[in-house]
Amino acid sequence: MRDIVLDGESLKIRDVVETGLGRTTVHLSNDARKRMEISRLGIDHILESGETTYGINTGFGALSSVSIESDKLEALQVNLIRSHACGIGEEMENKHTLMMMLIRANTLCRGNSGARPLIVDTLISMINHKICPIIPRIGSLGASGDLAPLSHLAMGMMGEGFCNIMNDDGNWIKMPALDALKKYSIEPIIPAAKEGLSLINGTSQMCAFMCEAIHNLDILCFASDASTACTVEAIRGSHKPFDKRIHLTRPHPGQSVSAARISSLLVNSEIMISHQDCERVQDAYSLRCSPQVHGPVIDILKESRRILGIEINSSTDNPLIFTDGGIEVISGGNFHGQYIAICSDSMAVACHELASISERRINQILDPKWGGHSPFLTDDEGLESGLMIIQYSSAAVLSELHLMAGSATISNIPVSMGKEDHASMGATGSFRTMNSTRLLSNVIANEMICACEALERISERPGSGVAKIRDWVRGIVPPLDGDRQLSDDTRNLSRAILEGGLTGIFE
Repeated sequence: MRDIVLDGESLKIRDVVETGLGRTTVHLSNDARKRMEISRLGIDHILESGETTYGINTGFGALSSVSIESDKLEALQVNLIRSHACGIGEEMENKHTLMMMLIRANTLCRGNSGARPLIVDTLISMINHKICPIIPRIGSLGASGDLAPLSHLAMGMMGEGFCNIMNDDGNWIKMPALDALKKYSIEPIIPAAKEGLSLINGTSQMCAFMCEAIHNLDILCFASDASTACTVEAIRGSHKPFDKRIHLTRPHPGQSVSAARISSLLVNSEIMISHQDCERVQDAYSLRCSPQVHGPVIDILKESRRILGIEINSSTDNPLIFTDGGIEVISGGNFHGQYIAICSDSMAVACHELASISERRINQILDPKWGGHSPFLTDDEGLESGLMIIQYSSAAVLSELHLMAGSATISNIPVSMGKEDHASMGATGSFRTMNSTRLLSNVIANEMICACEALERISERPGSGVAKIRDWVRGIVPPLDGDRQLSDDTRNLSRAILEGGLTGIFE
């Protein structure tokens, strides 16, 4: 367990992911608490003055010109939450709900939302006690924030609806939200003026999905380089395309990183030495150009990580409260998820490309013309099929990724009688991208299975790094000693990769 102190400024993607996995204990910083108190005093001042201000004592969206009487402001916030809690589809995974709650709490504690510290304290208590409101996943347009999902979250904080809680055995059980809160002596909230809007107006759901997507893709970029190195050795390929000098002539950072990783894993290879006089001058593009394909993904990932790091430490609701030099409430559009949406589109394409080139390398290993091994790495050709269908399943995943690589961002649908006339669809895009990374992990796992099986049939020792990878894979996937079902092998290795097992052997 690791302590995380929320201050609205320093939350890391790693913090979000580990909170979703239940590996953190969350606290609120004293400075953030003071900022929230000052911000709330600003709201109270506006209410006392009787000034009509959007989001505080008016209706919402297309109804923003309707003023609300002061004795109905709590009802206004409760009605907002209940009316917007109209999500559909499958339930969000509990880990994503925990991640979303953490991001929302961090946003509110910046002190621009007018929410009382009590609101963040409640969120933190729910996170620490693993109380997850049940939230239908679909409903956000990625503009005006993730309204429907966050409304279901806010309902759970009010003690309405149902929650999943983790019991002492580590299993999730469902119960009424009010009972879940009472179990841990957490008082249900009654949202005061502006607080309902502060809870549901923001990019927290899409950021939660994107945190997992970036975390996964970071691991999978390394895994792609690792599987490439294994395949190079498995087919007795050339090491020359990874020569540092080539990549210095085209100095894209990601390309150089990929080439350096692959090259480092090939050090001390006996396979290369034994085939220095090989007649094959050039390998296929899926090997020779792997740094040029993996590199752009590394660079896109770096930029997406930078953008997400800003987003999870930003005020993303509306209006925002500013108390320096007086009290001012300003309406804007920080809830719009275009940054996350466009990143999600780029990363979905990146996942497809990493899977596409990996599937081609699988073909290289299984085809005797390229790999130099028996067809499909069979021991008894004809009687056995060996790893034939592992390429089929990889190609099927590739087809899925092809469908998922289409842009979510360009599907704009105006809502709220045309007042909200441009939406990002960032929640749709980021969820799609998160799933794309999960699918990608299966293709890379399949390449490693094939490469490690081929290495068993080569007498010379591979590069030191490749040997290390092969030994790690062998701890999860046994050698092929005849035909067997391979689904468990793919699933187990894919899971181990995403859980950090591969990167862990080099730490």
